[in-house]
Amino acid sequence: MARYHGRKGRLYLATTAAGTATPVASLSNWSLDYSTDKEETTSFGDSNKTYVQGLPDVSVEFSGYWDDTDSTVKTASLSADGAKAYLYVSTDAAAKYAYGPCWVDYSIEVPVDGPATISGTITANGSWGNNL
Repeated sequence: MARYHGRKGRLYLATTAAGTATPVASLSNWSLDYSTDKEETTSFGDSNKTYVQGLPDVSVEFSGYWDDTDSTVKTASLSADGAKAYLYVSTDAAAKYAYGPCWVDYSIEVPVDGPATISGTITANGSWGNNL
């Protein structure tokens, strides 16, 4: 199993559900969360709490620097039929990625003492695959 430096990570977005995904410019971070719902099923006499597992809740957070030459995130967030996302840990490991249809939300922050930044969330809009 190889290890990879995050400097070659990449988020690709398609701005519609049927569109072609392109790399989002100037991002510096993304995180993927595959947490699942867990419902308590503890019964009388159990020696500890017990749970059953439900469906995964795929969500992504991303951040970086606002780049006025790339409107991919904005356009994807306005899509009536959603978008598509592809998350690569490294472009050196092209076969290793998570992907799926999604909804995109974002915000821009402009501090007086630093660069303009962009951050956002991606939530699943259908089934996701994961080759990570």
